[in-house]
Amino acid sequence: MQEITDPWQRQDKEIVDANPQENEIPEQKEKSYIRFWRQLRRLGLGDSALRLGTAITTILLAFLVVWVIDKIYLEGQSPRNPEALIALAEAESTTSETLTEPLFKAGGSNADGIDRTANLHTTLPTKNARDQVIQYTIEAGDSIFSIAEKFDLKPETILWGNRYTLGDDPHFILPGQTLNILPVDGVYHQWSVGEGLNGIAAYYNVTPEVIINWPGNDLDEEEIGDLAFPNIPAETMLVIPGGIGTYTDWRTPRITREEPATAKHLGPGACTGNYDGMTGTLSFIWPTTERYLSGFDFSPETNHFGIDIAGNLGNAIYSADTGVVVYAGWNDYGYGEMVVIDHGFGWQTLYAHLNQVNVACGEEVLKGEVIGLMGSTGKSTGPHLHFEMRNDEYGRVNPWNFLE
Repeated sequence: MQEITDPWQRQDKEIVDANPQENEIPEQKEKSYIRFWRQLRRLGLGDSALRLGTAITTILLAFLVVWVIDKIYLEGQSPRNPEALIALAEAESTTSETLTEPLFKAGGSNADGIDRTANLHTTLPTKNARDQVIQYTIEAGDSIFSIAEKFDLKPETILWGNRYTLGDDPHFILPGQTLNILPVDGVYHQWSVGEGLNGIAAYYNVTPEVIINWPGNDLDEEEIGDLAFPNIPAETMLVIPGGIGTYTDWRTPRITREEPATAKHLGPGACTGNYDGMTGTLSFIWPTTERYLSGFDFSPETNHFGIDIAGNLGNAIYSADTGVVVYAGWNDYGYGEMVVIDHGFGWQTLYAHLNQVNVACGEEVLKGEVIGLMGSTGKSTGPHLHFEMRNDEYGRVNPWNFLE
């Protein structure tokens, strides 16, 4: 007897055995879909056909649900035929004509809504409401730039507001020191006997009225009298809103190989001879091993005309180009141990805060030669190299534009 392995065939046989009379029905009398189903099972496609039918049925049901939702809900909310839209517009027009007051009443109460107070005129807070100078105590890690950002001022305003203590030098800020913080960008000026408002205003590029009208200055135009000889007490501190200050180049004057003694006021490192020697290649290399900043960048607006290159105490400092040493030693104005090299063709380089100076006045140095060691002498908060470049035609230039 042949063994039946197909479960569908086994089930058919059981049904036939249980109903022998039904089995006698001629095959041609069976309905066509039953014959089709039997044929699929004989070919082993019964399961696949069931899965396919289930998937198709599911998809059709999903489309049916979406269609019902669209008909019942969406069309009920948004009429899509022109007649319905016209009727809706007329109904809204009629309703708006019958309303006699708004739904929400300013300052009132509405039983159908919420209480609210409306103000059609919004007053924005002033960006800087104060008109008086305040004091700020420097904390560890502060810089001219971070302090300026904290009070929404320009960095130069911090310097121009403290010229009598910082002396135009951004390096002179120290933790614990107290700074004047102006209420606006500008200059803080100490009045001296013999000064005139016209002259002071012109010097700072403003008008006398700007100084007189600033509330924090407490000036009265009638009491002042003649602007050329104003009645302002000596040592009165005046805020000059929008004033533009200037810087004095007393720290790094142009030092030539022909006349280096012009820098004798800078300190004992000044050279006194008249020198001649090699000139440079006008191609400048980085003066130390590192190429990133540890402090200030080139920032003329804050009187910082060099870059502070990072490094460790004792790192080698190289001559950026061939030339002659015209300053070698101590600088009394914050640069500590300093070297200046004249490269000829109107070019000079300056190296400050050195721990050790390895060259002497008048000495010829080659590009890449060690001229000293990195330090933190003078006004410095840690080991770094303050490096400057100067040209007779362009003045003090940004080293980033010339170093290779």
